[in-house]
Amino acid sequence: MGWAGATPGVLRLAFIITREKEMKTMDFFKLKENGTSVSTEVTAGLTTFFAMAYIIAVNPSILGQTGMPWGAVFLATIIASIVGTLIMGLFANVPYGLAPGMGLNAFFTFTVVKGVGFTWQEAMSMVFICGIINIIITATSLRKMIIKSIPPMLQHAIGGGIGIFIAYVGLLNIKVINFESGAPALSSFTDPQLQVFLIGLIVAIVLLVVKFPAQLAWLNKGAFVIAIAVAALIGIPYGLTSMGKSISIVQSFQQLPETAFAIFTPKGFPALFADPARLPLVLVTIFAFSLSDTFDTIGTFIGTGRRAGIFSADDEKQMEEHAGFSSKMDKALFADATATSIGSLLGTSNTTTYVESAAGIAAGGRTGLTSVIVAAGFALSTVFAPLISAIPSAATSPVLVIVGCMMMSSFAEIAWDDLTVAIPAFFTGVFMAFAYSISYGIAAGFITYCIVKVCKKEAKQVHPIIWGVALLFIIDLTLQAII
Repeated sequence: MGWAGATPGVLRLAFIITREKEMKTMDFFKLKENGTSVSTEVTAGLTTFFAMAYIIAVNPSILGQTGMPWGAVFLATIIASIVGTLIMGLFANVPYGLAPGMGLNAFFTFTVVKGVGFTWQEAMSMVFICGIINIIITATSLRKMIIKSIPPMLQHAIGGGIGIFIAYVGLLNIKVINFESGAPALSSFTDPQLQVFLIGLIVAIVLLVVKFPAQLAWLNKGAFVIAIAVAALIGIPYGLTSMGKSISIVQSFQQLPETAFAIFTPKGFPALFADPARLPLVLVTIFAFSLSDTFDTIGTFIGTGRRAGIFSADDEKQMEEHAGFSSKMDKALFADATATSIGSLLGTSNTTTYVESAAGIAAGGRTGLTSVIVAAGFALSTVFAPLISAIPSAATSPVLVIVGCMMMSSFAEIAWDDLTVAIPAFFTGVFMAFAYSISYGIAAGFITYCIVKVCKKEAKQVHPIIWGVALLFIIDLTLQAII
């Protein structure tokens, strides 16, 4: 009788406690004010997580090519994503997920380390400085000056150019294009690695393009994760996907000390600034990191947040006109910049706001509760280390190609029929792939922009920052030619 009588009371108490927690959650995240609910935010958070979860496998695959241990990068990716996303949700109260950025990780590996010749510890030190710089420019009026100094068409060209670059990296990873004959050529389709890549690419395209009914909409949102999983499974009989090559969560934690705080070892900051002759190159590389990170983030916020009402035009105007954290976007930019520095301390390239957050926003996400759910998803993914580490590059490369394709949408904003705009934009975007370097693409764009403006007798319209950076690039290229 005691239990029977107590049960309704216990249930009522549980209901009251649950209701109180829900009300506190609603008050903290201002759910009612933003026209959303706990269930909607949870759904949005899960949607965003599955849309960006591919980075958990892709980032270690890319950074691992610098010599960094896979397990350490795997954990650094997850921890940086959790911390950055929580800051975004709890401090800025906006529905965005953060993780190491695509394009920026390719720049880190293939340009800074493999191309220019910095060690990964030195490159990670530059990423940390980039994060500090972005924190400073977010908290001061420098942000406004820098944002206004870069012409919009160059901003769009940089975004689209990174798309070309990252797609090119994806194609080269599995040798769709080879240079064995001395010139670019298409590889033979008898290569098992290429076959698995093509299957993954087709699956990704189908899932992204086909319009599924509402009950199967998760197929669209989880297209990248599904494509990676399918390609990895098909890679088993080919011998490409092997658990014998996998790394356990215990091994991952054992490897983490190799990258955590490596920037403070002799191979980090001391080595980076040991040679004064490299200082111009170091400064230019840091600038390239900071430029790409800053404008990718601002573009994501404006492109996704304005339509959904998360960031209003007034909020953007307030951000440009006032220093400090006077607006919601200020706080979001601060969260993004902080995440970059935290990620570099652990051992991963720039942590940035993901455009895939648009999937969660489309599902109704409007507050930081969405971000908290995304962070929870990354936390749970740590237990899948053995499975994720067995995934071959043939399964992750299709994602690079498709993400690159998506990023090229920035080119649509450029007036290609105006040569004074088209020439700098062309050199910015195309040279990133041709020179296999994001920074040299930016250099080509800035220099040709200055030349065009001089020819049109509009040199005074070029911001001093652009002149200064173009001069730095010229000095850098000249020194490389001489030395």
